[in-house]
Amino acid sequence: MPPVVIDIRNAEDPRDVVHRAVQALSEGKIVAFPTETVYGFGARALDPDAVERLIRVKGRAEGNPLALAIRGAQELLDYVPDASPLGERLARRCWPGPVTLVVDASAEESVLGRLPESVRQAVCPEKTVGLRVPGHNVLLDVLRMIAGPVALTSANRSGSPEAKTAAEIVEEFGEEVDLVLDDGPCRYGRPSSVIRVNGDHYEILREGAVPEATLKRLAGTMVLFVCTGNTCRSPMAEGLFRKMAAERLGCAPDALEEHGWTVMSAGVAAMTGGRASDSSVEVMNQVGIDLRSHEAQPVTEALIRYADHIFTMTTAHRQALVMQWPEAAQRTATLCLDGSDISDPIGGPVEQYQRCAEQIEGELDKRLELLGDEPGRFA
Repeated sequence: MPPVVIDIRNAEDPRDVVHRAVQALSEGKIVAFPTETVYGFGARALDPDAVERLIRVKGRAEGNPLALAIRGAQELLDYVPDASPLGERLARRCWPGPVTLVVDASAEESVLGRLPESVRQAVCPEKTVGLRVPGHNVLLDVLRMIAGPVALTSANRSGSPEAKTAAEIVEEFGEEVDLVLDDGPCRYGRPSSVIRVNGDHYEILREGAVPEATLKRLAGTMVLFVCTGNTCRSPMAEGLFRKMAAERLGCAPDALEEHGWTVMSAGVAAMTGGRASDSSVEVMNQVGIDLRSHEAQPVTEALIRYADHIFTMTTAHRQALVMQWPEAAQRTATLCLDGSDISDPIGGPVEQYQRCAEQIEGELDKRLELLGDEPGRFA
């Protein structure tokens, strides 16, 4: 019997598509899913018979592991309780998206221990596991509704080209697959990039949809400074941090990204495109920092998600951010180590801006000492 094919693009109710996929997986069936990279075959990871059938359909060699599709970056620590800051950073920035992270799977408290033994052998035979959060809404909805992860592999015979359309799957596999969700050609048409994370180091095992240069930027540390309008305090903090960090690394400020550092600033009430205040420009110019090209930007969800260290000028700024993005609480702190505020010089004389800059510089010096304790930083 040929597989059931559902055209997602013309479905009357997308929720019904999700429910049928969840039901099929729960019944031990093999489902072909569209993703943002290539089409993939999925089976419920808590069902050893379904996973064994998936391996047979795929023709996958023993010892060549399947990946696990999970709900989101928030689940990483369930699978890797001792995940490194680099692993957490890549998960936060890359998921959902076309990146598979290969991470350590040896922790006894990992939820991987709840999988059937044969499934564990299929997904982590060498004490590592490939985790993926595909960037496709239907598959993400399925993952949210089904118990446990989904064993996922590209929809092709081992060694053959990956399927980029549902028609290719129907033609190649026929009745070997139970349900095919057709969403037209995949966005990238290339498999996911695969990164092996080992502590604070990473290795690109397969350069797929995300190029190496982009992966390098995603693996770096991002520091975000936040004030109110992003025209005085946070731009000065950004400029001073760039200068001070570059001096420690022995490079030019514009070469920081090559050394794994991205530095930005934003405001909780900033107007996009606003310029740094004249006094801020004048004070920073005195120490060799040019703020004339600075453009203000508001704090966004993407900035908060990408930032590893978020330093606010006041406790009120921190409270505002944590209230809106509680998941970033551990990454958000006032710039002042003692929790005090950086006074706002707006509307004051140049001397007030100078005192503000001196206060920021003193606190940055302390923060850089602490950041210097991170592995590989400023060495």
